[in-house]
Amino acid sequence: MTTVRPNVVALGGGHGLSATLRAARRYAGDITAVVSVADDGGSSGRLRSDFGIPAPGDLRRCLVALADDSLWTGVFEHRFAAGDLEGHAFGNLLIAALADYTGDFEVALHETGRLLELKGTVYPATREPVVLKAEVEGVSVEGQVAVSNAGRISGVSVIPPDARTPEGALDAIAAADQIVIGPGSLFTSILAVVAVPAIGDAIAGAGGRKVYVCNLRPQVPETDGYDVADHVAALAAHGLQVDVVLCHPGALPMGDVDVVCVEEPIAAADLSEHDPALLSGALARLV
Repeated sequence: MTTVRPNVVALGGGHGLSATLRAARRYAGDITAVVSVADDGGSSGRLRSDFGIPAPGDLRRCLVALADDSLWTGVFEHRFAAGDLEGHAFGNLLIAALADYTGDFEVALHETGRLLELKGTVYPATREPVVLKAEVEGVSVEGQVAVSNAGRISGVSVIPPDARTPEGALDAIAAADQIVIGPGSLFTSILAVVAVPAIGDAIAGAGGRKVYVCNLRPQVPETDGYDVADHVAALAAHGLQVDVVLCHPGALPMGDVDVVCVEEPIAAADLSEHDPALLSGALARLV
């Protein structure tokens, strides 16, 4: 008998989301990544400033995670070490070049995916650049880099608040059997996606099971002192009610978690990162 593989949507940014995508490839049928584009530092920040495009760096990581290893995936992650290109990843430059040539950032991602023979689809959270805004002890802070270093964050939003989300991303969320949130930086990666109003509304109305993959350690100063319950409460404060939380045993204190929490080994032995193979098995059991 043929087993039907689930439609999975994963949201977030950075290295955490790429681990989830590598895990999802092992059990999912259709895979869609919806990726934060609020980064304003490093190569991504320079390209978004120069070309007026959404930050490409987290998108590049997700594209590579959904492609088979090849010369192309290797060169996509190649970062120049000298000259005018110092600090730029080749994949970021190619996405920027395709966007500049075609005049359409979504087309640029589609063509990049064709080049890499992608096993899934990658969408930016917004079709245009956005600025991440946070409230930190009564003070507004703008810009992802500034927010990540600001201290105790009470909430985040994006500017402009009416930034457009690709319709394909919203359709995928509506059709998903499972929506995986994280792991990754709570405010500057995960909530930078959820805070986009169209995405938050789409998740709230979706019928798929919502799974939050909790981080393995605090991110200082962004989530210094946070336990698992604090992470879940921050999601809820931004309108995201998850159905289940997936945690590595003993990685973070639990606190008073008010949703179902599943503890399974999902990390490398040194807790440095999530292990895609272990994470895959755990997520597959939570569809």
